[in-house]
Amino acid sequence: MQNIKAYMQQTGQQARAASRIMAQAGTNAKNCALEAIARIIVENSAQLIAENAKDVAAARANGLDAASVDRLTLTDKSISSMAEGLRQITQLPDPIGEISDLKYRPSGIQVGRMRVPLGVIGIIYESRPNVTADAAGLCLKSGNAAILRGGSEAIHSNQAIAACVHAGLRAAGLPETAVQVVSTTDRAAVGELITMREYVDVIVPRGGKSLIARIAEEARIPVIKHLDGICHVYIDDEADLEKAIRVSDNAKTQRYGVCNAMETLLVAQDVAAKVLPPLCRIYLDKGVELRGDEASRKLVAKMKAATEEDWRTEYLAPILSVRVVAGLDEAIAHINTYGSQHTDTIVTENYSKAMRFLREVDSSSVMVNASTRFADGFEYGLGAEIGISTDKIHARGPVGLEGLTSQKFVVLGSGQIRT
Repeated sequence: MQNIKAYMQQTGQQARAASRIMAQAGTNAKNCALEAIARIIVENSAQLIAENAKDVAAARANGLDAASVDRLTLTDKSISSMAEGLRQITQLPDPIGEISDLKYRPSGIQVGRMRVPLGVIGIIYESRPNVTADAAGLCLKSGNAAILRGGSEAIHSNQAIAACVHAGLRAAGLPETAVQVVSTTDRAAVGELITMREYVDVIVPRGGKSLIARIAEEARIPVIKHLDGICHVYIDDEADLEKAIRVSDNAKTQRYGVCNAMETLLVAQDVAAKVLPPLCRIYLDKGVELRGDEASRKLVAKMKAATEEDWRTEYLAPILSVRVVAGLDEAIAHINTYGSQHTDTIVTENYSKAMRFLREVDSSSVMVNASTRFADGFEYGLGAEIGISTDKIHARGPVGLEGLTSQKFVVLGSGQIRT
């Protein structure tokens, strides 16, 4: 334990020193590093796959489920995608040093805000090795240093990717310690990382609910996180029903195991008899298990009875809760009671209702006539994201480059003094 503490302290010290260099790095140097890392990853694809094979073999021997093994596995295609993701980050505007809202004050001074890096970002994630490259790229472009702690099941893969990252940093003349991948699988390292306030400025957990809950409970450093994605679609009584069916189908069935998939469908009672039977026929044909309230089950015979717990559940599976509500007021109340402040949509042709929904639903993404599946950094034009935040302070929603920065006030004067 003492060795782990000393190792993490040294890692933190190196990251803090590197963060000061990265804050001064120009856009060209950062882009050169990203291009070099992408090139080196592709050049070393055979080595990456060989190291990844060790992790995959151990995962299978330890009984890891098929879905987790699939997320863990690197292929030539996924390695190419990893490199392409880094190249795409080079095309994103560099937020660092940008001055906004510069205004003259009566005293003659100008006051504005400058965008600056957060400093050192600790990222804790599970089995996906591609996160190592994605997180490194986003942190580098935003002028931060990063301490990455991947899952123990991906230790060989992550260390191999880290070697590529370090080679790319060296090629661009930037410190290798700007990105450090924790080399121990001891869980005590996580406990140290999330309490090193003198070295780490923010923690970003990426993984299952239990991991994120543990980090949120034990961290002594600000955390950018979301625990659940209990997303809703509300079909209003003034909805275009063809549009409502299309949006509701996509929000649930385009992908099941993602945080922005719909988990609860709310339908206004005045249109429930028209929209629920054809919509639920689509769901049932696709193998979705339906769990509804009494009014819903009267309209769809193959629907099971929903429990109170269903309204609070993120299924991440082909299961959907359905509830008939009196109207907009009851829909908003349900969402604000049971939702997880992730993503919620209204389908309506009434502008006033749409604006009320946008104002009153307390979520990080609120939509009108669009699938919840659009709650994504790429779809929002951020280029890439480090994750989704349902917090209200600092970043909210998909977290891209700007979410990994802060703003400070800057004042430009010409000799003014306060009297």
